[in-house]
Amino acid sequence: MVIFNTVRWKNFLSTGNTFTEIQLDQNPSTLVVGENGAGKSTILDALCFVLFNKPFRQISKTQLLNSINQREAEVEVEFTTQNKKIKIIRGIKPNKFEIYVDEVMINQNANAKDYQKHLEQQILKFNYRSFTQVVILGSSTFVPFMQLNSKARREVVEDILDIKIFSLMNLVLKTKVREINTNITDSNYATELTKSKIEIQEKYIEDSKNNRDTILSEKTNLISTNEEEIFANKKKEEELQQSTDTFLEAMKGEDKVTDKRDKLKDIQFSLKDKHNRNTSLIKFFEENDDCPTCEQHIDEEFKCKSIDEKLLEVRELETGLNKLSDEMNKVNKKVKDFKNLATAIQKNQVEIGKYRSTITQLEKFNSTLEAEMKQIKDKEIAEEDVKKLDKLQEKLYSLDSTSKKLKEELFYYDIARNLLQDTGIKTKIVKQYLPIMNKLINTYLSSMDFFVNFNIDENFNETIKSRFRDDFVYANFSEGEKMRIDLALLFTWRAIAKMKNSTNTNLLILDEIFDSSLDADGTDAFLKILNTFESENVFVISHKQDMLFDKFRHTVKFEKTRNFSKVV
Repeated sequence: MVIFNTVRWKNFLSTGNTFTEIQLDQNPSTLVVGENGAGKSTILDALCFVLFNKPFRQISKTQLLNSINQREAEVEVEFTTQNKKIKIIRGIKPNKFEIYVDEVMINQNANAKDYQKHLEQQILKFNYRSFTQVVILGSSTFVPFMQLNSKARREVVEDILDIKIFSLMNLVLKTKVREINTNITDSNYATELTKSKIEIQEKYIEDSKNNRDTILSEKTNLISTNEEEIFANKKKEEELQQSTDTFLEAMKGEDKVTDKRDKLKDIQFSLKDKHNRNTSLIKFFEENDDCPTCEQHIDEEFKCKSIDEKLLEVRELETGLNKLSDEMNKVNKKVKDFKNLATAIQKNQVEIGKYRSTITQLEKFNSTLEAEMKQIKDKEIAEEDVKKLDKLQEKLYSLDSTSKKLKEELFYYDIARNLLQDTGIKTKIVKQYLPIMNKLINTYLSSMDFFVNFNIDENFNETIKSRFRDDFVYANFSEGEKMRIDLALLFTWRAIAKMKNSTNTNLLILDEIFDSSLDADGTDAFLKILNTFESENVFVISHKQDMLFDKFRHTVKFEKTRNFSKVV
């Protein structure tokens, strides 16, 4: 059993930087009151957040942080279970998640997900879903059992009856069955492969006995064919090498030609430069009578003499350039011829490499063939292969034995899986508890003056009959009647959980159930039920302070001052 002692929080929702602390185990019944927005329901969100990392209401994690301080939100809860004192601390900005057992923090080497799993499975022994069905009943975001789908209903009941282990076992079995099926497939494949190898080996032994000479002759012929191909490839390699040598010989003058081309280019550049300068001077004297720089007049006789001299030089340069161009064309042709020779040499080298690779492969193949022939000649192959055949048959026997064992194992696993399915052992356990559940539900409904015959079947579908035997479903009833059903189910799940010691705790929190759907008669009937919970600690959150004040042993009042909630 989990005995909750205290819960405290700061910078959480509308709470400021000072811890708000609530004692959870001191009074059998506590009324929690306050105006709207005063922070009454914060206790629900604080408990769910610190235990399960998510609030009770539909609030995002960032919205849990106080909007004014915007940091250092922290919730702490202390409880005892299995004779151990537990303390959980969870915070936002900075993120914090710490578990203390007898004041010693549990190692945090595992990731947060594993840490949370350890808390729920090893310490609390319940999860968020069962906690919110057995410990808390809210009027806002809470989804009652009767509004859950059949899958979710089943999960709640399985948690309460502590039979979730069968679902986990079924998952383990599914994994194991998949492994066995994989192993069977692999074994079948190996069996067929071994059978094929046996057939091949048997045929080989027979062929070896009858066709030994034929095999040797075939290998000899193959070696001869390979040698002919080697000879042909070597001949082609030699021809290409000779061609390459000829090309290399022809390329001996390449450097001289290249140097000559470079020198001719330099001369051509120099002549073109002189030609351009003379042409520019001729143009200058033709277009100018005065010097543009010093503004002095240029003598006409000097100008004409200069033009004639430069024209003569230009003609001589043009003649020289034409001769040079012819020589350049000859040299460029030789350079091009050398490039073509280089390309041809490169192509020959590639082909030579191919022929050499082929020769090497054929020579290695011939070496292998010769080794095989020597083995055939030197050894009694038939005897050796008989031993190989015996080993293959032994392997086949072993595979058959393994396959038989795997199939037997699969058979028993299938039986176990059938037992662990929803329709198996879990349904039988549920059926055993259904009469108790239905009796308790109807007892609690009667206590709240709601006289119907309420039954849940093994598929968790409800059948509700009135005293006149009219058939109803949950949706047919008013909100007040639905609330009575929800309360009856809550009390039933708590009773079953205590009986099974699953989700068994001292704490029960009811949020605004008196403020919405319960009428005066329903309220009185409900309070009578609460008075029977002497060994538990019941917290009722309500606006109806005046009407309920004298009905509870203890009162906690929340107030909001300067935008911060606090207990007064």
